[in-house]
Amino acid sequence: MSQPTLFRETIFALSSGALPSGVAVIRLSGPHVRPALERLVGYIPPARLATLRTVRSADGDVLDHGLVLFFEGPASFTGEDCAELQVHGGRATVAAILAELASYSDTRLAEAGEFTRRAFMNGKLDLTTAEAFADLLAAETESQRRLAMANADGGQKQLYESWRRRLLHARAMIEAELDFADESDVPGSVADNVWADMTALREEIVNHVEGYKAAEIVRDGFRVVLVGAPNAGKSSLLNALAKRDVAIVTDIAGTTRDLVEVSLDLHGVKVIVSDTAGLRASTDPVERMGIERALNAVARADLILELIAPNDQLPAYAVPEGVEIIRVFTKADLAGAIAEPGCHMISVITGEGLAEVVQDISHRAAAASRIESVVPSRSRHVSLLHEGSAHINRALLTKSHLELAAEELRLASSALGIIVGATGVEELLSVIFSEFCIGK
Repeated sequence: MSQPTLFRETIFALSSGALPSGVAVIRLSGPHVRPALERLVGYIPPARLATLRTVRSADGDVLDHGLVLFFEGPASFTGEDCAELQVHGGRATVAAILAELASYSDTRLAEAGEFTRRAFMNGKLDLTTAEAFADLLAAETESQRRLAMANADGGQKQLYESWRRRLLHARAMIEAELDFADESDVPGSVADNVWADMTALREEIVNHVEGYKAAEIVRDGFRVVLVGAPNAGKSSLLNALAKRDVAIVTDIAGTTRDLVEVSLDLHGVKVIVSDTAGLRASTDPVERMGIERALNAVARADLILELIAPNDQLPAYAVPEGVEIIRVFTKADLAGAIAEPGCHMISVITGEGLAEVVQDISHRAAAASRIESVVPSRSRHVSLLHEGSAHINRALLTKSHLELAAEELRLASSALGIIVGATGVEELLSVIFSEFCIGK
């Protein structure tokens, strides 16, 4: 574990949820936690022992009664001295205590993500774990929670550090041959000891990156786009799936001009359903803009639902490669409604077929978001992994020139190091930790 970084300022923030609440947790971290506690409660409790104390202002006024906990650094979340005040969660009570802390010359309100940033800077966690904490805070579905917890438990860190160790070993073997080729105890063939492993590592990274699509769907949602001619029933189906009126439904063709989206939780997977403008030739400039946005939504879709009403013809449109299509025949309650084999038949009036459509979407979303191993969870991970594998590939191509190959492997190791925050991440920190709420 690295030595703690010395921060001059002591920070504080409300770390629990919205007020009012039964209990509010106010967190402090930094070099002046002890004097702050002495001023607030007149006492520094034994480490990790909850103690009931009276919280007072500098004038001696009673602000509240609550539990006080002290965590001595470096054995704390941030690696610094930390404290928590568990007080009553009334707005006035919390505001009074925060104002008292703000009046001290050696404390200030924490910025978003600053507690976690200090934990990272003090070597208490790596950057992928910090990002996983942000994902955990933002998790809306069970699949998002599972992905965030897997990364928060260090799965990514362990994998990337194991790859860096293999790169370090390969570089050591190459440099040993360069520097001590005449020594009898140095392996005589780098190819036998290094290049087979580097070839395997390159393939492992490539296969690992392929899992990003599933992680992206888990984090951002499985995108389902409803397409069809005007009045095919797209808005009605969206309202039925949302179980509320989110889109305007009329008998007038071309009512929908913009994208209307709802987010659903289908068996733990976030599914975003988009209603779009009806596809047809139009001279109306506003409707044409809506149709263009509909086609842009199709280009980003993970699944397309083609809705076809009785006597309708679906206009031709470009389908992205690899995107599945579910054909849905609508208005089953009307005379003349028919469906093709293997397609769905629905009526939002009677409810016919809706459960089957939802089940079909759910199964496809679950399959697309299935994660069975550690996967990259951010686009920056993917970019750096591509960079690392490219350097390994160049090392393999230049292995007859050992100095060049060793440098390529060093650059590959550096790219992996940036992912976990071991090297060159200063410019990323503000972006990453700004995703957190204040108090985390």
